[in-house]
Amino acid sequence: GLLVTASQQADSGYHYNTIAAVLATEVIKLIISIVLFTKDHKFVQLISETRTHIRVMYHYFVPAFLYCLYNNLAFVNLSVFDPTSYYLLLQFRVVVTGILFQMLFKKQLSTKQWLSLGLLTAGCIIKQLPFSSSSPTTDLPVQQVTEPDVVIKSMDKHMASVFSWNMLLILIQIVCSCLAGVYNELLLKSSDSEACNIYIQNTFMYVDSIVCNVALLSWQGQLSVVWDTTQLDHLLDLKVILVILNNAAIGIVTSFFLRSLNSILKTFASALELIFTAILTWLFFSIPIHVNTFIAIFVVSIAVIMYSQNPVVNVRIPKETTFKEASLV
Repeated sequence: GLLVTASQQADSGYHYNTIAAVLATEVIKLIISIVLFTKDHKFVQLISETRTHIRVMYHYFVPAFLYCLYNNLAFVNLSVFDPTSYYLLLQFRVVVTGILFQMLFKKQLSTKQWLSLGLLTAGCIIKQLPFSSSSPTTDLPVQQVTEPDVVIKSMDKHMASVFSWNMLLILIQIVCSCLAGVYNELLLKSSDSEACNIYIQNTFMYVDSIVCNVALLSWQGQLSVVWDTTQLDHLLDLKVILVILNNAAIGIVTSFFLRSLNSILKTFASALELIFTAILTWLFFSIPIHVNTFIAIFVVSIAVIMYSQNPVVNVRIPKETTFKEASLV
């Protein structure tokens, strides 16, 4: 979020094509995944594994499409909300993730687990409460307004219709994040993909993501940016390169995270990112940390401690269970 904000122009827009940036990220992740696989296996085995598990590749189109929407909406929403407010809003996904986790894996969350999820959500809400009437607005790069009908107002966007539209985009991004994370976890742990190498699965995901982003470029009539030298020069800007490499690294790490842990634990790890985002946003963009921010961070920390004392432990899907059967849970 910080890198994306740093890559913006003075008007909060982007001088580069953001879809092309997402596409470049997926290409890098694909290359890394193939290199990691061929480090221990022959390239011909990559072809063989792909043919053997081609069915798994089709399943990955669902999370790939959802991640495509999520990644592109991130650029749109970060042009409207400051990084701290953006990540606060995204933390509402913990409740949605908990519900999906319970439905898909038949894992009943305990009262303590739900309480920790509720506390985390409450911490996100507290961040937006008007604890201080003297909270400055004129000196903020991103203006914050605390009227009841507008919880977060940023980048000097004063029209309620614009706010409502961007809140809808945030909601769509949250839903995409939750569905993609839990669905991808279900794929990684289903019997159909259990025998499939993790790098092969990542390859499937990134190929599907590339297809989705190319389709999005085509739908918007921007497919020419792929070979447009001017647009390519924009992508080679240092800040843009850092955004692409950072997103690629996050994507690679996330796949291993979901393999060994679960979506809710990953979501809480993301919540901790909020603390560092607030501090770094203050350091680099001069957005002050008010009393409500400190209280929100405290509540979120308590929620994380509560959850860590009673985490959800995944149970592998039985070998005789196919992905089709598991997806009907």
